[in-house]
Amino acid sequence: MKEKTIKEVSDLWRRDKKQYVKVSTYAAYVLILENHILPAFGNRTTISESEVQEFIIASLNDGLAQKTVRDMLIVLKMIVRFGAKQGCDWKTDWDIKFPSVQQKPELEVLSIESHRKVMQYVKENFTFRNLGIYVCLSCGLRIGEVCALTWSDIDIDEGVIRIRKTIERVYVMDEDERHTELMIGAPKTQNSIRDIPISRELMRMLKPVRKVVNDDYFVLSNDVKPIEPRTYRNYYKALMAEIGIPAMKFHGLRHSFATRCIESNCDYKTVSVLLGHSNIGTTLNLYVHPNLEQKKKCIDKAFRFMK
Repeated sequence: MKEKTIKEVSDLWRRDKKQYVKVSTYAAYVLILENHILPAFGNRTTISESEVQEFIIASLNDGLAQKTVRDMLIVLKMIVRFGAKQGCDWKTDWDIKFPSVQQKPELEVLSIESHRKVMQYVKENFTFRNLGIYVCLSCGLRIGEVCALTWSDIDIDEGVIRIRKTIERVYVMDEDERHTELMIGAPKTQNSIRDIPISRELMRMLKPVRKVVNDDYFVLSNDVKPIEPRTYRNYYKALMAEIGIPAMKFHGLRHSFATRCIESNCDYKTVSVLLGHSNIGTTLNLYVHPNLEQKKKCIDKAFRFMK
């Protein structure tokens, strides 16, 4: 029997995978497959651990981010495991090593002064688009979540904003055609479905508006059509420049909200739930970095306990 190539198996894997994953996830898999895996291994009928290790190191040396390369390895492993189930004599128990990351990049976070400055500007210059910036700084929403927010998601009586959907522009991979579509769907993970309490300051802004808007309209546009993330990201950049705030990615608003929570000594589990993280470890790794004074207090407390 003729041995199947990685390309032949990947075609079968794609058709199978498409049934079970989100459109955006499927598109990401296909782009990784076509841009990286097939050029390297498409015509091969087997792959050794050493060849995969070389592929990983070469990809990193070409300047690809470690997360991107890890995603490439995940896709490659899925295809090889799928091939093994189809009868290919392929090994899947590779022990692939990544170079240790010497230094984590610093999170982009607004200073307290800049945080206040942006929020004060929105209060004095109310627009629906500006309101979205205030909401993100008050609730830690992702850009797709705030773009998908409708007025019906804002429950004034309960005092919460309900996160139930997100919006993103994704590649749609049809057999004969490829195009992008703006899609509204479930949030990033099950944990991302959450209710976030509305602060007093945000409530003062929302309460009078909420009485007169259409429940089915999107908050940022106050219209039946949403504003898509790319457009809103560009608006945000221009607004920050106008206010005189140093350039920072939109996701920095979410980081700023989380950092203020941690600085205020909120318990980490609650912060994790507010952010919609899959586990508390993500929150701890991102935002909890004890300084030297905190470390000293911890050691002193431990030894006082011993005495």
